[in-house]
Amino acid sequence: MKPAPKKSVVIVDDDQFYLSLLLQLLEEHLDCPVLALAHPREALAALPRLNAGLIVTDYEMPDLNGFDFMAEAAKVVPRVPFILITGLPISAAMEEMVNTSALKAILHKPFNWRTLADEIVRHWPESGAALLKANPTSA
Repeated sequence: MKPAPKKSVVIVDDDQFYLSLLLQLLEEHLDCPVLALAHPREALAALPRLNAGLIVTDYEMPDLNGFDFMAEAAKVVPRVPFILITGLPISAAMEEMVNTSALKAILHKPFNWRTLADEIVRHWPESGAALLKANPTSA
């Protein structure tokens, strides 16, 4: 019997530069596939094939904001946790509105890659999995 494919971290952000940077840093430091998608609607269509373990999504994107994306994605991949990243202030009322969903953390830009990696590890569905590579390069 073939082992199950490894779960992946899926990043959705319309800023190509930022998306590429996060992809590179997380690929270097996490021991799991990291997939990057720049369009929220395309990400929704691709989710059934991606074996997502956790989804990182930007808040401010065209067509769907991060909260709307999470609501739609949760229908496609229930029980997958989300981390929201944003450069905008998110009000406590907005945060409370989504706290009942799979949203596990909100990170405000700018943040260090390690902060994001730590949140991913904290909320990874396979608890106890050694997700960080043993000898990460630069911090």
